[in-house]
Amino acid sequence: MALVLPCRALGQRFNGAATASGAALELRAAAGAGSIRIDGRLNEPLWSAADSVGDLTQVEPREGVAPSARTVIRVLFARNAIVIGVRADDPSSSGVVSYARQRDASLSAEDHITIVLGTYLDGRSGYVFRVNPTGARYDALVTNQGEGENANWDGLWQAATARTPNGWSTEILIPIKSILFDPGLTTWAFNVERRIQRLQETDRWASPRRDYKVTQMSRAGRLSNLPPFNLGIGLSVRPSVTGGAAKDSAGASLRNRSQASLDVTQRLGANTLASLTINTDFAETEVDSRRVNLTRFPLFFPEKRTFFLEGTDIFDFGLGLDQDVIPFFSRRLGLFQGTQVPITAGGKVNGRGSGTNFGALVVRTGAGETLSPSTGAVVRVKQNVLRESSVGFIATAGDPAGRSGSWLAGPDFTYQTSHFRGDKNFIAGIWGLRLGREDLRGDRTAAGFKVDYPNDLWDISLKYKRIGEAFDPSLGFVPRPGVHMAALGVDWQPRPKGPIGPLRIRQCFWENQLTLVAGQRGGWQSYRYFMAPINCRLESGDRFEFNIVPTGERLSAPFEIAEGVTIPSAAYHFPRFRLEAGLAPKRRLSAQATWWFGGFYGGSLNQYQLTAAWKLSPLFIVELTGERDVGHLAQGNFVQDLLGTRLRMNLSPDLQLTSFLQYDSDSHAFATNTRLRWTFRPLGELFVVYNHNLRTRDPGTLRDELGFASSQLLVKAQYAFRY
Repeated sequence: MALVLPCRALGQRFNGAATASGAALELRAAAGAGSIRIDGRLNEPLWSAADSVGDLTQVEPREGVAPSARTVIRVLFARNAIVIGVRADDPSSSGVVSYARQRDASLSAEDHITIVLGTYLDGRSGYVFRVNPTGARYDALVTNQGEGENANWDGLWQAATARTPNGWSTEILIPIKSILFDPGLTTWAFNVERRIQRLQETDRWASPRRDYKVTQMSRAGRLSNLPPFNLGIGLSVRPSVTGGAAKDSAGASLRNRSQASLDVTQRLGANTLASLTINTDFAETEVDSRRVNLTRFPLFFPEKRTFFLEGTDIFDFGLGLDQDVIPFFSRRLGLFQGTQVPITAGGKVNGRGSGTNFGALVVRTGAGETLSPSTGAVVRVKQNVLRESSVGFIATAGDPAGRSGSWLAGPDFTYQTSHFRGDKNFIAGIWGLRLGREDLRGDRTAAGFKVDYPNDLWDISLKYKRIGEAFDPSLGFVPRPGVHMAALGVDWQPRPKGPIGPLRIRQCFWENQLTLVAGQRGGWQSYRYFMAPINCRLESGDRFEFNIVPTGERLSAPFEIAEGVTIPSAAYHFPRFRLEAGLAPKRRLSAQATWWFGGFYGGSLNQYQLTAAWKLSPLFIVELTGERDVGHLAQGNFVQDLLGTRLRMNLSPDLQLTSFLQYDSDSHAFATNTRLRWTFRPLGELFVVYNHNLRTRDPGTLRDELGFASSQLLVKAQYAFRY
């Protein structure tokens, strides 16, 4: 397939994926969305009269052939919204796989429909909306220029579904005030993908190729005939009130946690959003999952707070940085060393126009136990160039710990094309950063590049990063400064055409990933060669894998890996192995078991990991995670346990009760987080959150028993008024 492109170097717009005859794939939207009742049933006469798409094509399991069931898509518009209707036929409707009802379930393991909108027609940015047959909603921002999604973003939209004798159907209403768009356009990028889970089948409208993702907006079709939308004043005011109390220890008195907060957004035209937050409250934010850390470096936890998520795709910087270098990490604002710091006020502007993506953020935090009030700020500008590429700049200022003279700045350039050697993906990027702070001495720079060939049969990449020993961004995340890091990955991912012995294999992944870390003044520090001689996914969705991982670590200083067990400075070489098997997520009981074994710093380490989900019904789902690490070292033995259970009661897509229970033997703590979320109106929500923590008293003694540590009860109500 080919793209028809105007001859512009900057801010180019795409005519969309083309058919074999050269005509662009196009769906015309029709007027009348305002008269549609959102109930999931496409029975109004307007639906049958509207233009439709009914010719999706298989991507999996047989690329390029007709799907096993028909899918029909239509779009209606009003001056303030669009409504997307989908009829998903299924000759075996009783075999539809759908359990989730909660908001932001990934839905990848169930039947679902994915809608992707590129409201700037820039071939890079977009919104993802996903719905399953039981009405669960998932939304995300397209990130990394189509290579990924940020699922933590939440928009205000509605969806309803209905089961029919011939399958299922859905109606999706997206208010125009919930998204940003180019007001000069009457055509958006548009794509649709359907998953039929019991068949492990994926069907797509535009660019139905395994090498491409549905989020690659340069390969999308077009949604045309859109009207000049009416934004009104463009003002949204969302007050919230939180009431509750906390008890911080067994002997402490109750502490009042009640407060009011305010979030205001103002559209500066259709393509720019200004946001203000005052006395910000994050009571509804889901807690982080506990994890075992057997390294000497800090773990990375993603941002989940609503205020910081809008426009996060714009603030993404560089190619191939992964979690080794993040110049702006929003969790540095309002959180310090795992403790919440009050946010007094914050402001943000983000948008797109004329091929330029821009964002700016300023946050003022209040005083903490050991912190003075501080201000943090970031500015990001990214210009679209060539067909699918970009060049940009980022700058930050401020320090949560109050250290003076803190700043960071640097450029990045990413070249991307989906036409390499005709129809393959190819990405190359380079970036550089420099920072300053009065307490830092030495090399305060970082730079790197990545070359990537991410396609279905071959996925090959080369990455390099150089991080100065004094590169410590105040508003960023760098777990390992003072190093050169190089990584080479060569993955061959064939799809056997017939059974291999008794097995019907969908695809194998023969992976080879070599990582080398060296000090700035020479000498290796770490190496890891991850190979997968066996890694196959069956036609049923079940999978199995065996890995061999030679590993090396040179410790320049001792580090405590477990309580009372310290590994001394030395050079260590040890092989690690992994056996893993998983039951297909489509099953009512799905699970994955992993066993890591082999050498570990001159001794041995066995890691037993289990994740499982028991989907009794869409009403009730039980999820389990568990890990036991058993180490035998010359310096001592250790056992670490981590258990987690999440109980989900999904009364409806708008009313869920979730209880998350966690225990880890390292901190000797048992914690529960119970959260009720009720979306009583599309613009209104009620949260009830109860946290209860227990901690072991005198571990290892006769008084080793769980006792009260802390508790907290919060009730939060919020409502958005749109004008």
